[in-house]
Amino acid sequence: MSDFDGVLLTRGAPGYEEARLAAVWNLRKPDRRPDAILVAAGDRDVQAGVRWAAARGLRVSVRSGGHSWTGNGVRDGGLLIDLSALDEVVVDAPRCRATVRPAVQGSRFNALLAAEGLVFPSGHCPSVGVGGFLIGGGYGWNSRALGPACFSVEAVDAVLADGTLVHATDETHPDLMWAVRGSGPGFFAVVTRFHLRVYPAYEQILRSAYVFPHELRDEVLAWTHEAVPGISDSLEMSAKVARTPGVPRPATMITAAAFCTPEEGPEMLEPLEKAPFLRHALRTVERAPSTLDDLYALSDGLTPRGRRYAVDGVWTDAPVQDVLDAGREVLDGLPGPDSFLLWMLWGGRPTRENACWSTQARLYFSPNAVWHDPADDLSHETWAHDALRAMAPVAHGTQFADANPADRPDHGLEPEQAARLEKLRRRYDPEALFRSYLSPEESTTALAAHRGQDGQPINPL
Repeated sequence: MSDFDGVLLTRGAPGYEEARLAAVWNLRKPDRRPDAILVAAGDRDVQAGVRWAAARGLRVSVRSGGHSWTGNGVRDGGLLIDLSALDEVVVDAPRCRATVRPAVQGSRFNALLAAEGLVFPSGHCPSVGVGGFLIGGGYGWNSRALGPACFSVEAVDAVLADGTLVHATDETHPDLMWAVRGSGPGFFAVVTRFHLRVYPAYEQILRSAYVFPHELRDEVLAWTHEAVPGISDSLEMSAKVARTPGVPRPATMITAAAFCTPEEGPEMLEPLEKAPFLRHALRTVERAPSTLDDLYALSDGLTPRGRRYAVDGVWTDAPVQDVLDAGREVLDGLPGPDSFLLWMLWGGRPTRENACWSTQARLYFSPNAVWHDPADDLSHETWAHDALRAMAPVAHGTQFADANPADRPDHGLEPEQAARLEKLRRRYDPEALFRSYLSPEESTTALAAHRGQDGQPINPL
């Protein structure tokens, strides 16, 4: 249409279905169909798209990089504004600042920053776009030291519900900035540009990794949990329970990346090298000099393109034995050779008054179901989502990067922040033009289709 520099595709038009499927990175696509998809070419398109939708009584959803596991932007009816063409980057190296569009992938952003001796705590998967990552909080590489990536957002350019484009800062639009730092899919505007603080590049990255037999799983996980308070914030350590080539039963892996100076690195990794079970390691990598590209490649190997995914997770501050007991069904029930349990050791509780980011805990317990065949959807979705219900007594919410409120409702904000967000939504978007979090009625998964008549989960495993 002449009103747009980009492309507006109505349902049934040539190119519509290709755009709908491309809007979700996950090979497992939601069976939801917007009335129209606007592939925006710039700010003017976004403004025109918001006004076009409002004039027709259509609600608006947004897609940046498309990495939402649930395809949150793809909804039934309404207008999907696709920002995938907005991928410019401008770096102001002397000021340690950068301006990025929402579809910029983290790995490309850091490659451009590296040329200037800079770095940003982007998402662990290299193909994650910065838009949803930042608005959802942003647990990225070295975020234990640099903070959630949303804390590095200094300003945004955003289109409001009336189609107005504003440049928002903490001084000009403090409530909008508070909400953009962590509200995830519940944000009530369309960000077209982020103005970010970036950081001096690391002098060195050292990586260590160990693989332990199944029999040591609980001991290894418990040790990492108890070790977190004593390690450097610049040491990112996590564990995974997964099947490993050449090992008959699911193994437990510890990986650690030290973002450091040459003098600091060995000291940072020393606690791990003194773990009491280290002599039982089946495979060992110690103090391997690495780059961010190396780390991206390892992450990409765990979650490659072209797979079906169901991902979920819960934060918990519970004693580690309680977590292990509550998570037994997840830990013991890996549904396929590519699925894994991520045991993410966050440790702290960074908060700021100017950010709604709030729900977090010492540990993030996250089942990642990965598979190929649609016939296996039900067993994998059940493991990723329904098995987490047993974690409820020890859980403290989820993080928006993995949340699936349509199949397992949970909170990603603390009650005070959630209440304030809804109050601000009513002020900024009184007609509820912008879609918010997915609801159970919007689920199109095999799990939702096979739940019992009373709405309770069934167990197909």
